Amino acid sequence: MQLDETDRALLALLAENARLPATDLARRLNIARSTVQSRIDRLQEKGAIHGFTLRRGPGLRPALRATVLISLEPRAAPAVLSRLKALPAVEQVHTVSGRVDMIVTLSADTTEELDKTLDQIGDAKGVKSSESLIHLTTKIDRA
Repeated sequence: MQLDETDRALLALLAENARLPATDLARRLNIARSTVQSRIDRLQEKGAIHGFTLRRGPGLRPALRATVLISLEPRAAPAVLSRLKALPAVEQVHTVSGRVDMIVTLSADTTEELDKTLDQIGDAKGVKSSESLIHLTTKIDRA
């Protein structure tokens, strides 16, 4: 998809605050409000914008977060991915290159919930090994 300078500026403003009214976006971009709305609609139709979401503040996020590095048995990825989808604490799963095959992000309200999820991942058929990294503090979050 071809994006012009105005599209990129609009996406940057929305990434900063997706709740900005079209009138504010138009004023900041020095274009008409109707142009802003039509550009947003076009960016959604073309897949540049996949939706608008809520990012929970620190007081509303689960207390614990972890990253799990998973090494898989050959051809086990579909079965392991299916198992991970069934675990409510799993937020994200990425396949990666390098010494591990998947990186999984978890969140949990208690250490017991986190421990149970880590055990379920380690026990999943097709998981050769896993290593968990508990997040301590977030220094930068551009998500």
